[in-house]
Amino acid sequence: MVVKQKSSVLFVVLLMIISLFSGCSKAQEITTPTNKMVEIGITQIVEHPALDSSRQGFIDALSSKGLKEGENLKIDFQNAQGDIPTAQTIAQNFASSKKDLIFAIATPTAQAAYNATKDIPILITAVTDPVDAQLAKSLEEPGTNVTGTSDAAPMGKQLELLKMLIPDAKKVGILYNTSERNSEIQVEMANKLADEYGVEIVSSGITSTNEVPQVLDSLKGKIDVLYIPTDNLVASSMALISQKCMENNIPIIGSEKAHVEGGALATEGIDYYKLGFQTGLMAFEVLNGSKPENMPIETLKDTTLTINSDTAKKLNITIPQEIIDKAEVIKGGAAN
Repeated sequence: MVVKQKSSVLFVVLLMIISLFSGCSKAQEITTPTNKMVEIGITQIVEHPALDSSRQGFIDALSSKGLKEGENLKIDFQNAQGDIPTAQTIAQNFASSKKDLIFAIATPTAQAAYNATKDIPILITAVTDPVDAQLAKSLEEPGTNVTGTSDAAPMGKQLELLKMLIPDAKKVGILYNTSERNSEIQVEMANKLADEYGVEIVSSGITSTNEVPQVLDSLKGKIDVLYIPTDNLVASSMALISQKCMENNIPIIGSEKAHVEGGALATEGIDYYKLGFQTGLMAFEVLNGSKPENMPIETLKDTTLTINSDTAKKLNITIPQEIIDKAEVIKGGAAN
């Protein structure tokens, strides 16, 4: 009888020990962000399809890791409506309210966030050159509280596609916002590659959407095709640009899918949703203790070939079958 009682006591003790270690193991498996309400401030320079897609990708990535809005995640989304002083105010408010993390979409908002805080982790996306924008010391090792993804457009692929679709094109117009450094960088890249692809770059700067019609009219007869960079002001004017170019029989090569959806002929560009998703995964790592200063700023290596068949038909441009076979073919757009 005594032996049985001792055995029972030992069994209970053993169960308690196993339970204790099991509990410790489970506690270690649960990551920090899911144990509390995480507050993230999202600042976006302006709303247009590419930037909106990157924001959704970011949120979806966090959700895939268990951070769900309304449960353990609180998102404060602010749109600067293209106004730099507003972007600065938004960033200062995020800093003073001590957000757990700031997600800055596009160069101006990223710079505003970095100027507002050197302590709160900042994840960026849709920034062409984070080093030139003085957000990081290098892409490999930022050395600041900033990391994330760059949307540097594959300029060589764009020009190659342009020559395949419009082989006789010699003069390529580029419409860009002179106030966006990332756009100036893309113009510089195009000029460096121009000789390699046998084209001449005709760049035209604008400072507001009101200037778009006049500038495009002035380019009529001076360019064979228009290239649209990843420029926030230009992207928000895509409907107007597409309409004017169609009237003047000028094909448009975009730098990302949303441009083609807005009426451009084609692009070999990045997917902003995927870029935002990639940034969201990085944000989750930061929330779990990774240091932004040690996390390389990433790019999206995979590009997506997109063709607007309606635009091609209206411009009387025949798309080679080899391109159609590997492209996502869409219809419609602002110009159609």
